[in-house]
Amino acid sequence: MAAVNPNRMDLNLLRVFDAVFEDQNLLRAGKRLHLSQSAISHALARLREALQDELFIRTARGMEPTARALAMAAPLREALRSIHDTLGVQPFDPATASRTFVLAANDYVTSVLLVGLSRRVNAIAPAVDLVVRPSTRLDLAEQIDVGRIDLAIGIFAEVPPRFQSGPVWTQEDVLVMRKGHPLRRRRLRLRVDDLAEFPLVTVSLGGQEEGAVSGYIVERGLARQSEMFDRQALEDALAAIGQRPRYRITVPHSLAVPELLVDSDMLSIVPAPLAQAFARRGDVHAKPLPYEVANVSLRAIWHRRHEHDPAHVWLREQPAEIAESTRGEQGTRRG
Repeated sequence: MAAVNPNRMDLNLLRVFDAVFEDQNLLRAGKRLHLSQSAISHALARLREALQDELFIRTARGMEPTARALAMAAPLREALRSIHDTLGVQPFDPATASRTFVLAANDYVTSVLLVGLSRRVNAIAPAVDLVVRPSTRLDLAEQIDVGRIDLAIGIFAEVPPRFQSGPVWTQEDVLVMRKGHPLRRRRLRLRVDDLAEFPLVTVSLGGQEEGAVSGYIVERGLARQSEMFDRQALEDALAAIGQRPRYRITVPHSLAVPELLVDSDMLSIVPAPLAQAFARRGDVHAKPLPYEVANVSLRAIWHRRHEHDPAHVWLREQPAEIAESTRGEQGTRRG
């Protein structure tokens, strides 16, 4: 294969490549760049000839990138971003901006956070659209690397240097049960042996078969939570009294928990914000766990190439501000 002379490469062709890679559709890529579909096709043909690779294969699912295209995508986007930053970044005005942001979150974070985020965006950024992808996908880090996910929200044990992160809120585990559960009527604090008496519904977003170790999945240096509760803390507490927990049902979706509890004496351990959301709907009752639980930080992560992008700065400010306003409202209601 002949070497490509970068001095003769039209940088506009690289912008076309980036748009087609992002959208996997020629029409959408054209709209993004304000070009006709025929102009996009012509530019892509020139780039294919220059690089001597098909780059994209047309399939029923859209334009699928070749191995060469996959290898090019992330460094090329980084280079285009650097050029953009060097030439000057346009300010972002949410009131007039038209843009789509892609977030990754599990169903718990989506249910707790997205209502407030939707209201906020509708009020201050009416032309901004949001797309939420599951953070449970096994290639989450890769999707952030290639620019298909702008912001991922979750619990991360390790964040590689190419990513940045910021706090959204802190949370701790609590115990939830149906409102008529025998433990609901107990006035005294629950005991650890109560957790051995009743079986559990647990939420696991990926087990050992997906490569999870100690409750975390590691992919491309990003270690993200696979268990929605601290399994080790529970098992240590029960082991201290010679007992073991009974995991009767394990599900990948937290929103199934109330339905599974409503007609049984099973218990579940979930993050406190999710338990509060269940309780507001009248689904379940929450109690503190009878052993010490640690606060953990729910964080947003993004690729460092977005660090100084005004639009992205605005985006990542929103979850933390919504969490802060929600805490203020809850404090007012309690007062």
